[in-house]
Amino acid sequence: MMNLQVKNWFINSRYLLKLVYRLLVIFGLILVATGCSDIQQKSSSLDSVTKVLRFTAIPDQNTTELSEKFAPLAEYLSRQLGVAVSYIPARDYQASVEMFRNGDVHLGWFGGLTGVQAREAVAGSKAIAQGASDPSYFTYFIANPSADLEASDHFPENISDLRFTFGSESSTSGRLMPEYFIRKHTGQAPMTFFTKAVGFSGSHDKTAELVESGQYQLGAINYKVYEKRIATGLTDPELAKVVWKTPPYSDYNWTAHPDLEEQFGEGFTSELQATLIRIENPNMLSALPRDRLIPATNEEYDGIRAIAKQLGMIR
Repeated sequence: MMNLQVKNWFINSRYLLKLVYRLLVIFGLILVATGCSDIQQKSSSLDSVTKVLRFTAIPDQNTTELSEKFAPLAEYLSRQLGVAVSYIPARDYQASVEMFRNGDVHLGWFGGLTGVQAREAVAGSKAIAQGASDPSYFTYFIANPSADLEASDHFPENISDLRFTFGSESSTSGRLMPEYFIRKHTGQAPMTFFTKAVGFSGSHDKTAELVESGQYQLGAINYKVYEKRIATGLTDPELAKVVWKTPPYSDYNWTAHPDLEEQFGEGFTSELQATLIRIENPNMLSALPRDRLIPATNEEYDGIRAIAKQLGMIR
């Protein structure tokens, strides 16, 4: 009898232990699930608090140098606006427009054409600032000595047989406006006017290098990039000589995405514009490069927009 009681007690104890174990496992799973939920909520809350203002720029110069040059500007904007700011490099001109279109960046330093393309792609976006020189920008046509050209106030003659290169296909000063003036003065598209294949160097720096080396005899280049290269000794003016300067046109601009207001609050775009225009430190402006910034509006680029439509570069 005693053995039977002990046996029953042992069986009941094992049953109770299993039951307690199962209850503990279930309770533990509930705690884990609750903890994960809390972590996700805290993470979500942190993400909503830690908002980052992301900006990009067309890579009209060496992309590695641009990343270094934009660092002081990012730090300044962060201090002044009280938000985290990050510069996102673009691999090429169209990539900068695509990042803006997709909302990957809130702000872009664009050329006249890429600015128009970005604002066409995103309704409600605004040009908010430009360099003081940008309302009267121009392009240099530079030539290698083998072109046998002299500087002139008039569009160069006898150039149809030369090897000619633009900069980036989406550049205002390196493609859009030079093509416009070539068409205006020759009555033909560049691909038809020049007897040799027309090149696209990809950047103004590369255009200078290609003309200086003689690989191309004539090229269209942003005048600011050219003058900076001359001042720093990167280009020999005898091997890449300015032979013509185009009439002026509007060019670079800071364009703001409409999501800025939703992300950072009403009035943030105006605050950002004022912050950009207040910049006086040459170190912060060197990436652009500009001496100072002034207000800009979408309407100032209507001329660029009309030419881009005429040439089929926007719809």
